[in-house]
Amino acid sequence: MPNLVTVVGENTHILPHMLKHYGDMVDKMYIVVYRQSDNDTILEEIEELGIKPYWVVTEPKYNWERVTHIYNTVKLKKPNDWWIVSDDDELQVYPEPIEDIIKKCEDNNYDFVTGGFIDRIGRDGNFPKVDTNSDLHNTFPLAGFFRYPMSKACPNKVTMMKGYQKVTPGQHYALFDDGTNSWGTKHPKRMPIEECFAQVHHFKWDESCMDRLKKVADINKHYAFSHEYLNMYNAIRRSRGRININNSEYLVEYLTESSYIDYNDYSQWDNLTKIITNI
Repeated sequence: MPNLVTVVGENTHILPHMLKHYGDMVDKMYIVVYRQSDNDTILEEIEELGIKPYWVVTEPKYNWERVTHIYNTVKLKKPNDWWIVSDDDELQVYPEPIEDIIKKCEDNNYDFVTGGFIDRIGRDGNFPKVDTNSDLHNTFPLAGFFRYPMSKACPNKVTMMKGYQKVTPGQHYALFDDGTNSWGTKHPKRMPIEECFAQVHHFKWDESCMDRLKKVADINKHYAFSHEYLNMYNAIRRSRGRININNSEYLVEYLTESSYIDYNDYSQWDNLTKIITNI
C-alpha cells in the first residue's frame, strides 16, 4: 500500500471527504498544514476536525513552488515506498486496484504514474456550499474539462510515485536530477498511459472558489500562477458567475448518482485522455 501526502491551506471543508476517499487506498497519511502567517487559523480548523498534522509550515501566500518542495521533502522520509501525492481538493481514481498498479510498476521498473484533471461541477454550473456532512459526489454531479480551456492551466498530474522521485511545481510532471522533466506522452520510468492514466476529480469549484481565485490573481506572482487564476476568474465572471455547461469545449456531462466515483462513469474519458496527454 502507498503512503499519502497532502498539503492543506485555507480551504479545509473538502479535506474530510478527501481523507475518507483515500482511507482504504493508503497505508499512512502525512498531512502538512500550510499557514500563510502566524495569525492564520488553519491549524485550529484542522485540529477541530480531529486531525493531527505531520508538519506545520508558515510560508508566503500561495507559493506553489514551496508546496511542491514540501511534497518532495516529505516523500524522502520513505524514499523506496510508493506515495500518492494529492492536493486536498483532489480525489484520484484508478482503473484497477492500487496494489495491482504498484505491482506492475515494480515488475517493469516504473517510478511514477500519471493522470489528468476532471473538473467536478455543481448542478447547472453553480458553485455549491460544501461541509463535512455533504454528499460530495451528488453535490457536484457534473464532470467536465473547463479549467484548461479557460486559463491554459496544465491538466497533467503525477499522481503516484516512488519516494525518491521528485515532481515539478503543481505536481504536473516528474522532475529528474539532470533538470529535465517527464513532459510528453512517453518516458521509460513512467507507467504507460495505455496501462494506467488516473482520473483526478477536482473538487475546487465550491462557493468559496471565486474569492480564492481573486486572492491568488491579486498577488500577481509567477510562483502562484496568478495569471492562470486571473484568466479563470474573468472567464467565470463573463458567464455570470457560473460554469457554462453548454459549452461543448468543456465536455460536460452528468455522472451516475452514487456515493463513490467509478473509473468508467465519465464516458468522455478516453477522448479527454488524448487531449490532456498532448498538452
